[in-house]
Amino acid sequence: MDTRLSTDLARRIQHATGENVYLCYQCVKCTSGCPLAEYFDLEPNQVMRAAQLGLEEDLKASKTPWLCASCQTCTTRCPQGIDIARVMDYLVGDLLDQGVKPQVPEVALFNKVFLRDVDLLGRSYELGLLGEMNLRTGKPLKDIDLGIGMIQHGKIRFVPEFVRRRKLHAPGTPAARPPTEIGYFPGCSLHSLAEEFDSSTRAVLEALGLKPVEPEGWICCGSTPAHRTDHHLATKLPLYSLILLEQTGLQDVTLPCAACYNRFRAASRDLRLDPALKQELEHELGASYDDSVGIVSLLDLLVERVGLEAVRAHVRKPLQGLKVACYYGCLLTRPPEVTGSTEPEYPRSMDRLVEALGATPVDWDRKVSCCGASLSGTRSDIVLELSGEILSNARARGADLVAIACPLCHTNLDGRQTQMPGKERTPALYITQLMALAFGLDDQAGLKRNLVDPRPLLRSRGLLA
Repeated sequence: MDTRLSTDLARRIQHATGENVYLCYQCVKCTSGCPLAEYFDLEPNQVMRAAQLGLEEDLKASKTPWLCASCQTCTTRCPQGIDIARVMDYLVGDLLDQGVKPQVPEVALFNKVFLRDVDLLGRSYELGLLGEMNLRTGKPLKDIDLGIGMIQHGKIRFVPEFVRRRKLHAPGTPAARPPTEIGYFPGCSLHSLAEEFDSSTRAVLEALGLKPVEPEGWICCGSTPAHRTDHHLATKLPLYSLILLEQTGLQDVTLPCAACYNRFRAASRDLRLDPALKQELEHELGASYDDSVGIVSLLDLLVERVGLEAVRAHVRKPLQGLKVACYYGCLLTRPPEVTGSTEPEYPRSMDRLVEALGATPVDWDRKVSCCGASLSGTRSDIVLELSGEILSNARARGADLVAIACPLCHTNLDGRQTQMPGKERTPALYITQLMALAFGLDDQAGLKRNLVDPRPLLRSRGLLA
C-alpha cells in the first residue's frame, strides 16, 4: 500500500477540522448509537477506518456521508472525543470540492437550493424549496397530502420573505438596554410553518416580564446545508446576526429553534477556537465581534433564568391529569462541548417545566432520539420510520401528548403523523403552547394550527372550553 496515499486524507481532515482520526480504536460506540446506521453502506466506525487508511475511493462510492443526519450522537458518545459528525461534514465538502458525484443526489441538491435561496433572500423559502426539489427530482406530487394539510392549517407562507442586509458599522458603545429586554432570534421557520411557536413564545415571555427584541435584518443561520458543505459559510451566517445583536446593545439572545441554537453555539465556539477564522470573517463582514452576546436556548431561559417558581406563579389553569412526553431532539443538548448541557443523554429541564405547569412528565426512551429532521425534504421514508418510532414509544410509556421545543422536530412529529396510516394519533405541541394554555393565554397558543388537533384531548380534560 502507498503510505503517502494512506495518510493524506487523515492529514487533510486534521488540518481542516482539528480532528485526529487515528485516535479511533474501533470501539463502535458511534455505530451502536447511530439512528441511521441501518441505512448506511459504511457504518460510522467504518468511515473512520476508511479515513485512517486513506480509502478515498470507498468514501467516494459511499452514501453514508450524504445520509448522515448530523444528530451529534456519535460525537457525544465517542470516548476519544472525536467530533465524528464534523468529520462527516468535512467529507461531504471535500467530495463536492473534488467534483465527485454525490451518492445521494437529492441531498446534495437540497443543500444547494437551500443555500442559494438564503444567499438571494437572506432566509429560507420553504414552499419554493420543496416545490423546486419535487420538480427537479421528478416527483411533483411528493408530500402533496402533507402540503395540503399545512395549507389548510395556515402553515404555508406563499410569498418569500426578502431581507435587506444591514450594513454593519464600526465598533462603538451601544446604548444600554433595559434588563427586561432579551434578544430574540426566531429563525426562518417561526416566520412561516411554525408561527404558533412564535406567537406562543412571545406571549409567554411577555407574561413573564420579558420583552423579546428581534433584531432588524437577521439572516438564516444556514442550518444543516451550510455546515454540511461549507464550514466557513456555516460560521459566517450566525456571526452576522450575532454582530447585529451586539451592535443593538443586547446582552443575550434566546433561540426557540433548536437547530438555530446549535448553529449559533457551534459558530461562537469555533470563533473562539480559531482566531484566524474570526479575523477573516470579521474582515469580510466589515465589523468586529466582541463575543459579548450570551446564546441561550429557550428552555434554559425559562428554567434557569426566569425560574420555575416564577413559571408556577403565572399558572392560571394547571394542566392536571396530562401525561407529557418531553421531546428534546438532537441539538438542544448535544454535543455538550457546544451546548454546555450537563444532561446530554437524558435531559430533565423540560420535564421540570412541565411539572411546574401542573402536568406529569413521563419517563421514556426516545426523548433525545433523532427524528431525521435534516432529511425531511429528501428522504421522507427515513423520517417517517424514525418519527414513528418516537411517537410509538411515547404512547407505550403512557403519554397523552408530546411536548417539543424545535420547529423542525414538530413538523415531523405533528405533521407527518398524517402520513402514518393505521397508527393512533398523538398530539404534539410546542412547550410554549402548553405554557400559554396553562397561563390562560388560549388565544395565543395557536392550537388550531396543529395538524393533529390537540383540542379534543384538552377539552376532555377540562383544560379548554
